[in-house]
This record gives sequence, structure tokens and C-alpha cells, in this order.
Amino acid sequence: MTTTTAAALPAARTPLHKSLFAQVIAGLLVGILLGLAAPEFARSLKVLSDAFLKLISMIVAPIVFCVVVHGIAGAGDLKKVGRVGIKVLIYFEVMTTVALVLGLVLAWVVGPGHGMNIDVASLDAKALGTHADNAQKLQGGSISAFLLDVIPKTVFDALARNDVLQVLFFAVLFGASLSLVGGEKGRAVSEMIDALSTVLFKAMGLIVRVAPLGVLGAVAYTVGRYGIGSLTQLLSLVALFYAAVALFVFGVLGAVMRLSGLSLVKFLKYLRAELTIVLGTASSDAVLPQIMRKLVHLGVKDSTVGLVVPTGYSFNLDAFSIYLTLAVVFIAQATHTPLSLGDLMLVLGVSLVTSKGAHGVPGSAIVILAATLNAVPAIPAIGLVLVLSVDWFIGMARALGNLIGNCVATIVVAAWEGDLDRERARRVLDGEAEAVPEIA
Repeated sequence: MTTTTAAALPAARTPLHKSLFAQVIAGLLVGILLGLAAPEFARSLKVLSDAFLKLISMIVAPIVFCVVVHGIAGAGDLKKVGRVGIKVLIYFEVMTTVALVLGLVLAWVVGPGHGMNIDVASLDAKALGTHADNAQKLQGGSISAFLLDVIPKTVFDALARNDVLQVLFFAVLFGASLSLVGGEKGRAVSEMIDALSTVLFKAMGLIVRVAPLGVLGAVAYTVGRYGIGSLTQLLSLVALFYAAVALFVFGVLGAVMRLSGLSLVKFLKYLRAELTIVLGTASSDAVLPQIMRKLVHLGVKDSTVGLVVPTGYSFNLDAFSIYLTLAVVFIAQATHTPLSLGDLMLVLGVSLVTSKGAHGVPGSAIVILAATLNAVPAIPAIGLVLVLSVDWFIGMARALGNLIGNCVATIVVAAWEGDLDRERARRVLDGEAEAVPEIA
């Protein structure tokens, strides 16, 4: 991936008013002030956030298709693709298990739900809305049903519904087929996919320009609707979750990054603009293309980036996994539901299954959490109502942790496969190499 001389200026020379990071921070602060000063008006600004996320959603599926196909075709050797795929799945499963265990242990040791004394009969099931029905459908499905659901009815149906998992499946099949065809025909299609990918990235760059407005609308609406005081009752759960995500990121992922020879802190600083957008919108989709561009610029082979990042969006949800077990045990504690060691192991086992493919499910966190509760008879599923009011605040850290986990996964798999230029990565993180433009 190339950059022009004018666009490749060091980040430090970018004027502050043109910096995406500075603009997003400004939008976040203005959103908080509006939410506190004019709550009713602030709530009306939700349209800005909704519009921004719809714009992002509109283009994510075709970008994933193009990037994955180009990554597989660019790898050339399908054996290498298969080898990378196996390593990716091993890493994802290990990290997911660590995250689930971390959430389970912290909830059990700290006990954020103790003392709440919630009467299950007093909880209003209507507050769950359609989440309960969606969760029941999800929970009721078998492994075979899940696998069948990965296969789209038609390619256009998967793209129209923005089902990233189904798009990913077809992209892998198409990319492998393209690699096998080879020759002049294969090269022509590959070049067309690459050209389309370039256009889509440019379109995403234009969309990301309005990210500060999206952040402003999301934050203003949240503060205006719930207020800072809405966190009071469930402050222990929110605080513990944020602490758990920080512990996982700086402890577990930090150690993994050190094994790869890079600094996590410098890496997070390198991605600061994208992480701020995710924090403000509680959605990692908004920065998918820019994250991939920055990883390639860092020195990761583009074929590895194209395989790992989109796959991780469905299968490597580290922060979500922490939340899943943490919230389940919290609900049990708040409703005075005793949990045996067997119950905890059941929670862990069910969560390993339900945490997969959560990305793209409407209200995914609530739906998957409800499905997990339905699969654990000892815990009242109605207890889900307890966490609804703070789901947005938790969602910010959840999206942030998921994105960081996927970025680190890409670095680790690339280092494992020999697709990481460590020397270049160190120069980029130290600010000694040209900076990748913030906007495509």
C-alpha cells in the first residue's frame, strides 16, 4: 500500500484542527456538555450517531469481502492460507478462554452483585423487548444449526443483511477459487477486486470524516438520557468491567505483544484516533478499514491483515467474553442465586459457544447474554433487566477491548507466521518512519 509524499508527513506536523483524534475528542467533550446542560436537545442528537453508524454498516460487508478475497489470492499458496487460518483459530480460542475465565474469576472474587438484594418477581420482563425472543431463537439452535447459518442463502442476501460471518464464508470460498484459477483470468479478477477495494476504502475515508459528529451525537444522547447518576446503582459492575478490560489489555495482551517484540503502549498510541472513535460510538465497525491500513503500514503483510482482522470481528471478542461471564455471575449474585462449581463450569462452557459469531447480531451483547442465561437453568434469565440501563457505558469499553484484541491478534499471528517486519514496526511506533494518513 503506497502513500503520496504530501500525505506521508509525520503525525506531529498535522495541524491540530485537522487531526481526526483532536476532532473526535472535541466532539466527545461537546457531547458531554450538551447532555448535562440541555438533556432534551441532547437526546434529539441521536440521529447523528444513528446516521454515522448506518453509513459505516452500509459499506463494511463489501469491504470485508474485498479484503479477504485479496488477502487469500495475494497469499498465492493455499497451504499458507490454511496454515494461517489454523494459527488464527488456535490463538482466538486461547484468548477467548482466558478472557472468559478472567471475567468469571473477578466476578466470583470481587462479588459486584452482593448486597443488591434483588427480588426476581419485581423485575419487568417487558423491558427486554425483542431481545428475549432473539435470544431464545439463538439459544435453541444446535451446533449444526449454527454451522448451517454460516452458509448464506445467496451472496446478495448476506451482503444485503450485512451478515459479516456469511460474507466472510463466501469470501474465503471465492478467494480460494480465485487462487486456484490463476492465470490471466484469475489475475484480471484479482486486479478488479483490488481496484474495487481501493474505491471502497476511499468511500470509507469520506465517511470517517464525519466521525466527530457521530461521536458527539452518541455521547450527547447517552448523557442526556441516562445522566451521570444512572451509573450509581450499578457502579460496581461498570467499574469492575472497565478494570477487567484494562487488566486483560495491559496484562495479557501486553505480555503477548512483548513476546512479539513490540510495545503495547506505543501501539495503542499509534491507533489513538481510531480507538477514540470506537470509544465514542461503542462500535468498532467504524474504523475497520483504517485499522487494516495502519497494520499494513506497520509492517504486517497485507494478506495476513486481510485474513485475521475480519475473522476476528466474529470470533475474537475478548472484551465481550469478559463481560459475558462477569455479567452472568453478577446477575446470580444480585438475585441471591447460589452457584456451585458445576454451575460455574457450565457458564464457562456455554459462554465458549455463545460468544462466537456475536458480531452482526442486533443488540448482540444483550442477545448473547440472554441466550447464555437461558442455557444455565440455575440463574434467572429475567435478571438480564438489571444490566440494560448501563449497557451503553459497558459497550464503549467492550468495543474498545474487542478492537485492541483483534489488532494484537494480527500482530501475533503475523509474527508467528513470519509476516511481520519487526524493524519497520519499531520505526513506525517510534515515529521514525513516515506516518500513514488518518483519512483515506
